[in-house]
Amino acid sequence: MNRINLEELNFFDPEVLECPFDIYKQVQEEAPVLKLPGSDIFLVTRHADVRQVIRDPATYSNDFSNMINADSGSNKIRDVYKSGYEMVETLLTQDPPRHKIYRSLVNKVFSNKRIESMRGDIEQIANELIDAWIYDSEVDLLNQLCVPLPIYVIADQLGVPRSELPLLKKWSDASASRVGQLADEERQLQDAKDIVEFQHYFADMLDFLRDNPQDNIISDLANAKIDEGRLLTKPEALGMLQQILVAGNETSTNAISGGVVLLIQNPQQQQRLRESPEHVLTAVEEILRLESPTTGMWRRVTCDTEIGGVEIPEGAMVMVRYEAANRDECVFSNPEKMDVLRSNASDHLAFGQGIHFCLGAQLARTELEIALSALLNRTDNWALSEGKNTLLHHPNMLLRGLKELHITFTAI
Repeated sequence: MNRINLEELNFFDPEVLECPFDIYKQVQEEAPVLKLPGSDIFLVTRHADVRQVIRDPATYSNDFSNMINADSGSNKIRDVYKSGYEMVETLLTQDPPRHKIYRSLVNKVFSNKRIESMRGDIEQIANELIDAWIYDSEVDLLNQLCVPLPIYVIADQLGVPRSELPLLKKWSDASASRVGQLADEERQLQDAKDIVEFQHYFADMLDFLRDNPQDNIISDLANAKIDEGRLLTKPEALGMLQQILVAGNETSTNAISGGVVLLIQNPQQQQRLRESPEHVLTAVEEILRLESPTTGMWRRVTCDTEIGGVEIPEGAMVMVRYEAANRDECVFSNPEKMDVLRSNASDHLAFGQGIHFCLGAQLARTELEIALSALLNRTDNWALSEGKNTLLHHPNMLLRGLKELHITFTAI
């Protein structure tokens, strides 16, 4: 492991974020709570410390919208956003008790009972997608399974025609890119255009469904009442839909693609699953531990406090790194190694904990389980296609997703 001078660490350099695991190991050994050079940002990397932060919203507030909405764009970008709807606090950047009001409206959307009732539909979608290329011997797996599976599922739940998949994906990517904060000026402008397009599309749908209620998520939000009987405002409903869209597909896409790569790189673990498919649920947790599709999250400190003996002043920002906590050797033995039989794999923090536990966690788990099971049952001899995979990820502070994934295989 090559050690670096932590006093010179530019943690948000895309090259660092692309492969941060040696740095995490060094930070956990030398400064588990690290004040990033030249900033008021504290990087928290140990499992116990991350849990402390995310389970204490009174001290570590989710009101970090200033980090996402930082006025760093050009006038052209700001003008585009002005043509849309105001971005208001609902789920991700809202604290109790207000957070609970919004969260209660969407909890049933992602309840275990509802997701279990969707299992047959998810299995059908996965197998229909595989049917399209099962005899081709090579496939762009990212775009032929990992992306469309969760998008089709969330489109069905939202009440959006599956023909709109390209639009939903474009809008979800734009929202993820904006939160990730590493886009260049050109991409920021395109993100703004796509987000405003998303807003106008669903604003019209909200209007229609208030007059013509249906059995889907958008209709539920269009007609939901809060604060002693008022309907959600358009910005409130749009903000929640935007987060549901991202929660309902980004984590799944990234986990499925990352999981396949892990199983290709660990053929003995893949063989274990083929011989004992009942271990797929543990494998899902191990993939989430190692891949951590949500790599970290912001928190704002509301009062002078300390983490791991490090004093942190009021107003400072904390960046909790789930992907570092999930490789903490204090919790996981031999943490870099994939083990589909790992007894405590589910102790990972890939979906956070506490009141902001990821909305789409159970849906992502179910989709990952179904996608892996279908692939293992129907294909064999997986390999990365030569010359078609960089195994690089989209630059993003908070999400980790492969840019491409092409594999060769044989049909069973």
